[in-house]
Amino acid sequence: MASKDSELVYAGFWYRCGANLLDSLLIHLLIFALLLLVYGMIYLDDPKAYWGPAGALISYAMPPALILSFWIAKGATPGKMAIGATIVDSRTGGHPTARQFVIRYFASILSLLILFLGYFWIVFDARKQSWHDKFAGTVVVRRKAGIADQVSFEAPLTGPMV
Repeated sequence: MASKDSELVYAGFWYRCGANLLDSLLIHLLIFALLLLVYGMIYLDDPKAYWGPAGALISYAMPPALILSFWIAKGATPGKMAIGATIVDSRTGGHPTARQFVIRYFASILSLLILFLGYFWIVFDARKQSWHDKFAGTVVVRRKAGIADQVSFEAPLTGPMV
C-alpha cells in the first residue's frame, strides 16, 4: 500500500493561481457586502463613505485576519481547499506554526510588490515554492489526481431522459 506522502504532489502555479483568484473573489464579495451593511446604499453613491473607521477595518484588517485564521485552523484558504491543496511545513510535512503563517503572509506582499516575481518563482522552482513559501519554510501540496475511468454506455439512449 502506498504511503500517505506518495499521494501528494506540489501544487503548481496554475492551481495556486486559480485558488488565489477564488479567494480574492470571496474576500471582495464579503468586503462589499459588509461595507453595504455598515454604510448602506450611500456606499454606492459616495466613495468617501468608504474611509470611515469601519471601512478601514473591513477593507484592511479583515482580509489578513481571515486569511491567517484559515491558514492556522485549516492549513488552507477556501480557494486552496477547493483544489484540494494545503500548506505544510517544508521540512516535516506537518502543520506549520502560527509564526510561519504570519511570516508567509507578510512575505507574500513582497512577492507581489516586485512585479509578481515571487509568485512566478513557483513555475521554476523544483518544489513549486514561491518566495513567501521559502521565507516561511512552507510548501503547498495537493492530492495527486487519479486517472478516472472514461465514461461509456452500453447502448445509445432512445426516447426522453427521465
